[in-house]
Amino acid sequence: MTYELPLFPLHMVLFPSMPVHLYIFELRYRLMMREVLQSNQTFGVVLIQHGMESLGPLAKTYKIGTAARIVEVEPLEGGTMNIAAIGTERFRIVKITRDHPYLIAQVEPLPLDIQDEQAFSGSAARLRNNVRGYLAMVTELMRNAKNDEERMDLNELELPEDPQTFVQMAASLLQLPTIEKQDLLSSESMDVLVNNIARLYRRELQVNPHLQDISEQEAARAAWLN
Repeated sequence: MTYELPLFPLHMVLFPSMPVHLYIFELRYRLMMREVLQSNQTFGVVLIQHGMESLGPLAKTYKIGTAARIVEVEPLEGGTMNIAAIGTERFRIVKITRDHPYLIAQVEPLPLDIQDEQAFSGSAARLRNNVRGYLAMVTELMRNAKNDEERMDLNELELPEDPQTFVQMAASLLQLPTIEKQDLLSSESMDVLVNNIARLYRRELQVNPHLQDISEQEAARAAWLN
């Protein structure tokens, strides 16, 4: 079954159950958010394939995105606003309508099913140590780069107990090019997603501590090998 969904193209990937904070200033997206709020519906966050987020022609997007529901609005002067939203469900674009100030699409739900519950839970549990190690590493790298002990300590971040929510957060936390995150969002199932995330965490834990000491070519080769 398909349904109609207004789209917000961004240079980011939103995963289900994860938050997104947006500053809405452009007229077309101010209109979109007002209409979303009036109808109490969701909007879709999709990664831009070609184009800009604002002040230009409507962007071309990837086909798979995440619906988001607004949970907080802060009205600002001049009709602009800050909003906070939470990802709800993954979707695939079936058809885009362009005769509107912003993109509207017919989409179909694309749930991330679990094929083997026991195997998935085990993989998610094993992933936790790597996520903790990664957060500690990123915190240390940020401190070294900025020489600032007051920067946020990611070691204090609370990880969800629910395995599916935790895996979605693990995907969001990775500091990766957006196309790699889009590949994660496009995974065939939660089982495939958790395995792909685990591989990326192993890669990042091996490569990142040495990035300041090696050349760009050596870093790229190390990433490819892992």
